Amino acid sequence: MNPQISKPVGHIALSFLPEDKDKLTDETMTKIAREYMELMGIKNTQFLLVRHFDNGNPHCHLVYNRINNEGKTISDQNDFRRNEQITKLLKRKYGLTFSKGKGRTKTERLRGTEKTKYEIYHAVGTALLRCKSWPEFVNHLRANGVEVELVVKRNGSKDLNNIQGMRFTKDGITFKASQIRRGLSFAGIMSKLNSNAEKEQQRIVNSQTHHIQAEQPRQETYSKQQERNEPSISIPSLGLFDTTNPVYDPAEEEFRRRMQRKKKKRGPKL
Repeated sequence: MNPQISKPVGHIALSFLPEDKDKLTDETMTKIAREYMELMGIKNTQFLLVRHFDNGNPHCHLVYNRINNEGKTISDQNDFRRNEQITKLLKRKYGLTFSKGKGRTKTERLRGTEKTKYEIYHAVGTALLRCKSWPEFVNHLRANGVEVELVVKRNGSKDLNNIQGMRFTKDGITFKASQIRRGLSFAGIMSKLNSNAEKEQQRIVNSQTHHIQAEQPRQETYSKQQERNEPSISIPSLGLFDTTNPVYDPAEEEFRRRMQRKKKKRGPKL
């Protein structure tokens, strides 16, 4: 009914945490999935809902026709944002456990492209915690078998204003950045790397300041100990300013004697 659409089939996996396994009967999971579809605008169309038991997380797969029964296209715009809001609403309504992120995913149970996607996710997450520059980030990913490619606008140079996306490749499988993690962008990565660099620089400055502050009291204490323990050194004056014990000067003594002899020769005055 609409042959021009490039992606006529939609696929969504609804995954729950193992803590909720006892709550999720087939009937309850179906009810949640149908309510999810209604809120996402996936209605009046053909669909297939299948529950899987191939890993520790209770989950089901929803495959649906994006061309509804009236020939209109079911929009997938802002799916990430709508999905986040709706899943939170349903979790609260049914008392389900909130996930703390992909870090809890049991990657050893994953296969194929999903396993590769999570390996890239963990490599990127670790790099964002440790790296402080783009070259360091790229080298860290490469060491973990992941290549990153910047997607630039047509006829544009590789500066921040022309970069419109990224692709990550591992084991010959390529994913867009948004497929690895929602909101993952070049600008966001650079902001995080710059923040890491600033924190490291501040850590170095704080460490040096602390070292200087710790060194000053030790120097002051040492100086005071020197004042208390070292004997004072008296420098001899050599009699230069000692009026009570003048220094013997031969020339001065000879001049004094000549004057006395002259007085004797003159005799007493009348």
